[in-house]
Amino acid sequence: MIILGIESSCDETAAALLADDRVLAAQVRTQTIHSDFGGVVPEIASREHIRVIDRVVRETLARSGKGLAEVELVAATRGPGLLGALLVGYHFARGLALRRGLPFVAVNHMEGHIYASYLDGCHPRYPALILIVSGGHTQLVLFEEQHRYRLLGETRDDAAGEAFDKGAKILGLGYPGGPVIAARAEQGDPAAVDFPRGMLRSGNYEFSFSGLKTALLHHVRSLTPEQLDAGLPDIAASYQEAIVDVLVRKTTRALREYPVRQLLLAGGVAANRRLRECIAPAAEWVEELILPEPAYCTDNAVMIARAGLARYQTDGSSGPGLDASPCLPLEMFEREPGTVP
Repeated sequence: MIILGIESSCDETAAALLADDRVLAAQVRTQTIHSDFGGVVPEIASREHIRVIDRVVRETLARSGKGLAEVELVAATRGPGLLGALLVGYHFARGLALRRGLPFVAVNHMEGHIYASYLDGCHPRYPALILIVSGGHTQLVLFEEQHRYRLLGETRDDAAGEAFDKGAKILGLGYPGGPVIAARAEQGDPAAVDFPRGMLRSGNYEFSFSGLKTALLHHVRSLTPEQLDAGLPDIAASYQEAIVDVLVRKTTRALREYPVRQLLLAGGVAANRRLRECIAPAAEWVEELILPEPAYCTDNAVMIARAGLARYQTDGSSGPGLDASPCLPLEMFEREPGTVP
């Protein structure tokens, strides 16, 4: 089946064409304008999606060597995300499907991140444990069977990706924070600064990164500009280590408590090299450790197309009553009553 996927939940306008689980073409247009503001401005994001979405889809089809006449299924992100941004991609995709008489599937963005790992013949083995780490989410999820998820724990304040972004802003490194902190951390000592590990001994699978952000702010304020400049690699490495340490140790604890066959990383922070290094020893607890390609960790349309195919195979087309939703929890994925199974 040839699937066209469209993603516009935040500041990336993306399209992809898949033949089942094989990528034919993919494109992501990132809105660099937001770096001037230190974060995504929703109104600007929406306008940028409107400006480029038709071009992104046309170019993706051209790169794939396929035409619209060969597309058999259209999938788009329904939520969660920025409502204005979601509406652009969602209704563009739904309108395209309606015009062409094609089935349409509304995709949960977080489920998309999960299915970014299931490409080129890689398939779920149930049960699986998923660590979802992105700018808006930090969750440990038990993938019990097809489309059935159990949330074990999540962040009570900042997500891991948000902690990276805010940390980078405190350090004056720019946006997005994850890549710039990781780059500075390459030359630093991760044990140089003893930053706190939030909720590490809470006895559950909840996360908290707001205290770490505050600790970084106080540490930076205690330094002169010269000291900060000289110690920046060590500070970046120590800050990154505090985030990674909590993620890995809680994930390992969950593996001990819940026997699973697969362990997956998902979300933008899953591209972090230090996290991927530190999670590798956890492979001894599972049959398979799956680390998605870095290009498919951040927001993209490949994951939406792949998740859309899985949903279509079990649930059929999404009902016409569904609309974009900025708050769409993974463990309670909504289905329109009367949807064709």
